[in-house]
Amino acid sequence: MTLSHRTANGPGKRSDFDRKTVKAEARKTLISFSIELVVYALLVVAYFFLVLHFLGDWLAHLDKQHIRLYALVSIALIIGQAVVLESVTTFLLRLLRGRSE
Repeated sequence: MTLSHRTANGPGKRSDFDRKTVKAEARKTLISFSIELVVYALLVVAYFFLVLHFLGDWLAHLDKQHIRLYALVSIALIIGQAVVLESVTTFLLRLLRGRSE
């Protein structure tokens, strides 16, 4: 429904049904966003600890010995995190919802 929707109640007025529909859609969207936010946050925390555990010592050494390479590796890890975690989050939410967005 659009905001400029006209009803039998007069120009610019919305019926109670329209308001309830909009509120229900807003509530559904907010719940979906909240679930996605929690899932993504958990995945980011898990990613952080995995990188810290497996690459922490190497990254610390790289920081002291080859600062330019460290900068490139750090940028690659950030980009990789964004791409992989977004894909995983999307997959998990599609699996949980049973449909695609």
